[in-house]
Amino acid sequence: MDSELIITSPPRSSPNILVTGTPGTGKTTTSELIALAAGLEKVTVGELVKERSLHDGYNEEFDTYWLNEDKVVDEMEDMLAGGGMCVDFHTCGMFPERWFDLVVVLRADTDKIYDRLEKRGYKQNKVQENIECEIMQVVLEEAQESYQPEIVMELASNTVEQMEANVEKVAAFVEEFRRTHTQ
Repeated sequence: MDSELIITSPPRSSPNILVTGTPGTGKTTTSELIALAAGLEKVTVGELVKERSLHDGYNEEFDTYWLNEDKVVDEMEDMLAGGGMCVDFHTCGMFPERWFDLVVVLRADTDKIYDRLEKRGYKQNKVQENIECEIMQVVLEEAQESYQPEIVMELASNTVEQMEANVEKVAAFVEEFRRTHTQ
């Protein structure tokens, strides 16, 4: 007799939010503001990867770590089980769909991304790769393929005003989620 183990999440009274997008779209700042405005705990996956060695070495060419997706998912499983988390990462397809109640995909004009990444000191090949990813909508398409359409929210993130409006939209979602999921 064949049977599959289906993992389900317990009901949450506070949502898990994923803020994703091409590097330079404002994920870190936006997710910090969302966490503050909505009373969520923030997790920056890139920092977690470095701090807990959730990688398979370093890629000198692109000045980044070789991510070990299995280690990352294993490390984060318990963190997200209870809800109330705002996760910041530049990709999303590796995360189980059950983890998130809202997936926010930040988008920005390529000139904004270029300026932001250059200001951070990114190597030119890394800047170019990220610009191409934004043009090709790689992160947006990954989110649309990985999650139910009703939980994917695409938001422009070119200006401070847009960022503030995005935080308000997500905070309103969190408030409504909590109101309708109180046990």
